[in-house]
Amino acid sequence: MFYVISVLTRISINPNICFGKPCIRRHRIWVSLILDFLASGTSIPELLEEYPQLQPEDIYACIAYGEASITA
Repeated sequence: MFYVISVLTRISINPNICFGKPCIRRHRIWVSLILDFLASGTSIPELLEEYPQLQPEDIYACIAYGEASITA
């Protein structure tokens, strides 16, 4: 249950923000962008250096959201 609550508090979908794509709440950074970086080999510390406004939990929420999207 904590996993679901954590993702829901960090990921938002709003048709008026980021073209309705899932993004990290309050940052307008697409979940798909973070997942693309990770898929291309960028590490979590590198992402946090590139996007210092993010917290590790934001990255983990993106991963969890992506996992839930493909297993649903």
